[in-house]
Amino acid sequence: MKKSIKFISLLLTLIFILGLSAGCSQQSTAKIEKPLKVGVTAGPHAEVMEQVKKIAEKDGLKIEIVEFNDYIQPNVALNQGDIDVNSFQHKPYLDNIIKDRNYDIISLANTVIFPMGIYSSKLKNIADLPVNAVVAIPNDPTNGGRALLLLEKLGLIKLKPGIGLKAAVTDIVENPKKIVIKELDAAQIPRSLADMDVAAINTNYAITAGLVPTKDAIAIEDINSPYANIIAVRSKDKENPAVQKLIKAYHSDEVKAFIQEHFKGSVTAAW
Repeated sequence: MKKSIKFISLLLTLIFILGLSAGCSQQSTAKIEKPLKVGVTAGPHAEVMEQVKKIAEKDGLKIEIVEFNDYIQPNVALNQGDIDVNSFQHKPYLDNIIKDRNYDIISLANTVIFPMGIYSSKLKNIADLPVNAVVAIPNDPTNGGRALLLLEKLGLIKLKPGIGLKAAVTDIVENPKKIVIKELDAAQIPRSLADMDVAAINTNYAITAGLVPTKDAIAIEDINSPYANIIAVRSKDKENPAVQKLIKAYHSDEVKAFIQEHFKGSVTAAW
C-alpha cells in the first residue's frame, strides 16, 4: 500500500514538473516571436501602414514600422535583412534598382498609386482636344515615359511596339491629331498649365498646385497602371505567412476606406 502511495506521489510530481516545463517552453516561444519589420518612407506610405498595423494586429500579426527619409535605403535595408518588407516604391523603380544592384527582391502585391493625371484650364473633356494641341509632359525619362503611355492609352498617340516604360517622344509612330509635345521640368508644368491645352502632371506637383487628381484631372491613370506602388520582399520570403497576413491587412476594406477618406483622391488604392 505504501509503495502504491509513493508511486502515485512520484507520478503526480513528474506530471507537475512536465507541466511546468511545457508552460515555460510556450512562454519561451512567445518571447522569441518577432514583429514583422516593414520599411516605409515618411508621409503617405507611413500613414497608410499605421492603419495596416492596426488591422494586422487583429489577425495576430505584430508590425514594426521603420521610416526612411530617402528612396535608396529601404531597398538596401531589405536586401541586407535589416527589415522584412518595404512599401514605398513602384515596380519600374524596383526593376531599375535590381538591374543596377542585383538585389534578390521581388514585388508581391500592389498598394497605392499616386496617379498621374491630364489637366487643363481650357478643356473639360479629353475628347475635345483639338488638332495641333500643345501638350506638356515631364522632361525626365521615367515620368516622360509614364506620360506618353497615358497619352497612348487615351488614344492620342501610338508608340513603337514593345517600347513599354522606356518610351520617349522619338518613339511616337502615330500622332493623328498632330499634337505638339512640350517637355518641361515636372515641377514647372503646373505653373505652365494656362499656356498649354493639356498637361500631364504628377500627383505631388498637382497637390502643391491645389489640384485633386480624381476631381480636377480630365483623364487619369487607373489602378492597372504599371506605376502602382508595391509591397516588396526578399524572394526567399515570398511564402512567409506573416507577409501574407500583411498583404491581407493592407488589402482590407478598412484600409481602402481610410485611403479614400484621408487622402481625398490624391492617393488611391491600387487593388
